[in-house]
Amino acid sequence: MRKIMIAAGLAAALSGCATGPTRFPVQATRYHFDAMTDRGTIAVEPLTGSGTASIEYKTYAAAVQTELLRLGFTAPPPGQTPQFLATVSFSRAPGMLPPRRSPVSIGLGGGGISGGRGGGVGLGGGVSFPVGGSGAREGVVTELSVRIRRGPDAVWEGQAQSLTDLASPDADTPAIAARLARALFSGFPGDSGRTIEVP
Repeated sequence: MRKIMIAAGLAAALSGCATGPTRFPVQATRYHFDAMTDRGTIAVEPLTGSGTASIEYKTYAAAVQTELLRLGFTAPPPGQTPQFLATVSFSRAPGMLPPRRSPVSIGLGGGGISGGRGGGVGLGGGVSFPVGGSGAREGVVTELSVRIRRGPDAVWEGQAQSLTDLASPDADTPAIAARLARALFSGFPGDSGRTIEVP
């Protein structure tokens, strides 16, 4: 009995290692009509084009601009009309994380019960059960959408979405915005109409 209690205590302690935050991949889909080989000046603005941009929006816009500059686009000089315009929008909504099963289990093997005079009964087999609960955990689903226009025509657009564990150390807005923007522009312009997963 003492051995079973010690094993149970150890398993319960180890199960704590399985309850840490989970990182989910980013799903990104892009659409375009050509190879988007041209680069030029580009400005980033909200999708609505009106109202005062919030601090949260500016965080996503900055992440998008960082990726566009990395790809070879440049900011227009003050007072000049950019060759391209990137409109940015994002959304956040609560989302439940999938249940997680602890990899640790306790096995209770069968033993023998002895009777008098050499008689006895053998109990074969065993029972195991997982340690640690798998209750519902809350996360957040974030989507980033970007459309690039050249004049009146849209030449590229894409959406990136991911589920984030709120217990994760990179669950803050700047980290989420950077992850989504990086995935969205991965392999730019990307295969049109294809959804990819980026770790």
